Amino acid sequence: MTLLTSRQNPKIKQIRSLGSRKRRQEQGVFVVEGIRHVGEAVESGAWIDFLLYAPELLTSDYAYSLITQLNLKNIPVFSTTPDIFADLADKEHPQGILAVVRQKIIPLESLSKDNFSWGVAIVSPQDPGNLGTLMRTLDAAGADGLIVLEQGTDIYHPTSVRASMGTIFWKPVVYATLAEFRAWQNVNNFHLYGTSAKGSVNFTEANYERPAILLLGSEREGLNEEQIAMCDSLVSLPMRGHATSLNLSVAAGILLYEMGEKLNSGCG
Repeated sequence: MTLLTSRQNPKIKQIRSLGSRKRRQEQGVFVVEGIRHVGEAVESGAWIDFLLYAPELLTSDYAYSLITQLNLKNIPVFSTTPDIFADLADKEHPQGILAVVRQKIIPLESLSKDNFSWGVAIVSPQDPGNLGTLMRTLDAAGADGLIVLEQGTDIYHPTSVRASMGTIFWKPVVYATLAEFRAWQNVNNFHLYGTSAKGSVNFTEANYERPAILLLGSEREGLNEEQIAMCDSLVSLPMRGHATSLNLSVAAGILLYEMGEKLNSGCG
């Protein structure tokens, strides 16, 4: 096992460079940091380029079992010093383990009502924490995955990866244009449920039917008139206090659980 002691080592420089979206896209990889997150990557069978750990920081038996698994698969494992690892870490008090993992490029055409009976589409999300939390929430609610429309923030941003709590390794994330999404939706006959304060249907009273997509607007703009016109139904969350809106991931959580309960109980 090779010990990396120089900040100029190519592997160390590569990890540092992956804080940039441009570099992540060029190389097709991203950084996964922390025992839970690396564990999800290993257990899901994700393509791991290499793993880096700091023995002085790593005290978890489970983490060392992950290292053993990767060694048995002949995946490169490197060790480094605590100070170098701390420089690379995305948060304070790092756990001492990270992996460089291949991005999984999934075309929209690979999704159908057979493998994606209900899920979420979001237009131009801007906050990586919201995007990662949305992944974690849709997984918990039983939805099948996420479609990101018209670009927006990167699901492989370190904040998004961390907020997803490993769910990005288990659920598909697809990037597409709005035009591509509309064509795909029409071919597959998806029911599209938009969310808006202008919605005339209370989210608890909507008639949800599979195959279904919950369509969310961006944090700042919401859905525009063109996107609203695409929807089969426009649902709203009642605001009973002084607040006029909810955080995107909070609103999505409420809607997803209601939608999932209706779909799974056959009430939709």
